Amino acid sequence: MAGILAWFWNERFWLPHNVTWADLKNTEEATFPQAEDLYLAFPLAFCIFMVRLLFERFVAKPCAIALNIQASGPQIAQPNAILEKVFTAITKHPDEKRLEGLSKQLDWDVRSIQRWFRQRRNQEKPSTLTRFCESMWRFSFYLYVFTYGVRFLKKTPWLWNTKHCWYNYPYQPLTADLHYYYILELSFYWSLMFSQFTDIKRKDFGIMFLHHLVSIFLITFSYVNNMARVGTLVLCLHDSADGLLEAAKMANYAKFQKICDLLFVMFAVVFITTRLGIFPLWVLNTTLFESWEIVGPYPSWWVFNLLLLLIQGLNCFWSYLIVKIACKAISKGKVSKDDRSDIESSSDEEDSEHPGKNAHTATATNGTSGTNGYLLTGPCSMDD
Repeated sequence: MAGILAWFWNERFWLPHNVTWADLKNTEEATFPQAEDLYLAFPLAFCIFMVRLLFERFVAKPCAIALNIQASGPQIAQPNAILEKVFTAITKHPDEKRLEGLSKQLDWDVRSIQRWFRQRRNQEKPSTLTRFCESMWRFSFYLYVFTYGVRFLKKTPWLWNTKHCWYNYPYQPLTADLHYYYILELSFYWSLMFSQFTDIKRKDFGIMFLHHLVSIFLITFSYVNNMARVGTLVLCLHDSADGLLEAAKMANYAKFQKICDLLFVMFAVVFITTRLGIFPLWVLNTTLFESWEIVGPYPSWWVFNLLLLLIQGLNCFWSYLIVKIACKAISKGKVSKDDRSDIESSSDEEDSEHPGKNAHTATATNGTSGTNGYLLTGPCSMDD
């Protein structure tokens, strides 16, 4: 075990040439990031999760009720033992052959069976009230952490000149504000990692799991090798759009459509500007080029930049989804179903009145921090 630890904490991987871990030990004059500090994130992640439960019950739920958001879920499928057995044991999305077989067995028409399976799938989805509470919690946290990040960063020299991220690196003292900011963000991502298995399930579950995993690894990695200064720029930049999307979703659940549309447009502009413009031109420029000139590359430097490039790849993917939705909204006046959507119509009336027409459903996007949203029947009708 000692040999494995020695290999893992090899100074030649983590630190620039001629720098050792002993050089970064805390002294009376200066405090530096220590790997053991990261253990604080686990109890804090649990505390954040408990705060979330209390917030959703005693703050978000009363707000939702005041806005006349109902707790009722989708229409319940009528009991049927044969269809229920197929649904639970075989498939939730029967193909044409199975639908025809069930139609003959039950003496139902295929459309009625399709409607039953749709209603049964939607039956497992949470109510609008539950969605509103989740979005209000995320909005509140994103608003707080982004506000804190801006207030903290505006007092730092590296916000105005990114070369300060690398001057005297890695001998850059860890301040109390920076330590709090980093541990809070890491704890939140850990809480998202665990709660993702109990939250509203989406088709992009795998992508979001990868995003949370990369974010946790990136925050941990940059803290250990004291790249925390540039790390704060990455965190604050990626937090900027998340609150807007959650606010737009809240407006949609409350049926404030014009406000929802406006907030979604603001979100799209901020997201694309920060993720495809500012992030590569400002952050990646300093991590790839300015750091090369001032510090020079070393093994963990390459890993850090590869992680940032992976984050940028995810940014491009979600930006593509946003643009795709915007183009559909402009060209059709409404948004048709997008690949990420996990919401289907459960209305019998819709099926009977429009026998040849699918329900219009679509998704918004999800960012670093976690932007998850779905658009329904309009430029900015969102559902999860």
